[in-house]
Amino acid sequence: MTAPGDVPPEVLDRLRPICRELPETYEEPAWVGTRWRIRKRTFAHVLTVDPDRQVAHARAAEVDQPACLLIFQSPPDEIAGLLGCGHPFYKPEWGPTAMGMVLDADTGWDEVAELLTESYRMLAPKRLAALVGPPTPPIA
Repeated sequence: MTAPGDVPPEVLDRLRPICRELPETYEEPAWVGTRWRIRKRTFAHVLTVDPDRQVAHARAAEVDQPACLLIFQSPPDEIAGLLGCGHPFYKPEWGPTAMGMVLDADTGWDEVAELLTESYRMLAPKRLAALVGPPTPPIA
């Protein structure tokens, strides 16, 4: 990593195909890290936090060393289930549907694909959301 928020290339290599498969999405640099958008709405944001620099993110994720975080949107009825799983999930304080996930060696990339697809469905226009199929069942 070369700058605050830079994401390891192997993480971007896993996220890019997931996000590119969704209709009319695009990737761009975020204030820190990288984000994917549908129109002007961000459905995925990945960054590496340094607890000394991104204090709010580090506190929300309960990390005390640099960590790669994925922020996405989740339907309100699924948030409790995700939080019930504990690590790697956490609830940022900056939006009722915002969710976070620590990305590490144990990350399940199929689950990430499902979560990002659901985040996309929440933010995309109905016509585009319908192109990605029905929502997946909530995580138990």
